[in-house]
Amino acid sequence: MSPKLLEPGAPAPSFSAIDQDGKIVTLEEYRGRKVIIYFYPKDDTPGCTAEACAFRDNLPKFKKLGVDVLGVSVDSEGKHRKFADKFQLPFRLVADTEKSIVEAYGVWGPKKFMGREYMGTSRVSYLVDEQGGIEKVWPKVKPTEHVEEVLDYLQKKT
Repeated sequence: MSPKLLEPGAPAPSFSAIDQDGKIVTLEEYRGRKVIIYFYPKDDTPGCTAEACAFRDNLPKFKKLGVDVLGVSVDSEGKHRKFADKFQLPFRLVADTEKSIVEAYGVWGPKKFMGREYMGTSRVSYLVDEQGGIEKVWPKVKPTEHVEEVLDYLQKKT
């Protein structure tokens, strides 16, 4: 059974987890600001690296629009630290090793690659509004095009 993505208007599920610096990150600390939560399968793989670097390169544009960026995967704090250091990622990477966040946001489920089925994280992003609600969902994200799609949406809203 495929997981069900959250719908715009739904409350964004609360979470508390560790980032790449060993600091606790919660959704509640972003209340009053918009935040992009982008879910990705695995640190330091081609698609995930392209997506993370696109967010990095465009972070000043997000900041100017008043939007924070959070990356979430099931990788460990240590893997996130190496990934962030290797590519100078200036935003927080959330280590969801318990898979509670990916499950709550409906992005953990069956995937297929080269005829093999396995459980993994789908590449999905959510824009959470200032009140903690889901404003926009980007399912089935293409890593090289996604950041531009998000920026286009945000710029049209301002």
